[in-house]
Amino acid sequence: MTTLLEHIIVVGAENRPLMLEKSMYDSWASHIRLFIKGEKHGRMMLDSIDNDDCDVQATNIILHGLPPDVYALVNHQEAAKDIWDIVKLLMKDIELSYQERECRLYNLFDKFASV
Repeated sequence: MTTLLEHIIVVGAENRPLMLEKSMYDSWASHIRLFIKGEKHGRMMLDSIDNDDCDVQATNIILHGLPPDVYALVNHQEAAKDIWDIVKLLMKDIELSYQERECRLYNLFDKFASV
């Protein structure tokens, strides 16, 4: 039985963390945690994301997985936890707008289908 980490490696993410797609934050967050867990000192890096510790390697992994517009908003932060929390907040707003757009599309489709 293969693990999710092995699937990530198969699709080519072994050298680079998965790039964040704005509508897929939860998936990205779990993938990036798996990626970090597979790295040397992974447990220590995950602790730095969950606590206020500053781990340069964890910070770099997170930053490498961000698109340029999000990177520009968080690259001045030093602690991995601060970056993680800001990205989470940024993506929460985007997720809501994505859901709102999806809801509107379904409403428009229902109106169109009833005509």
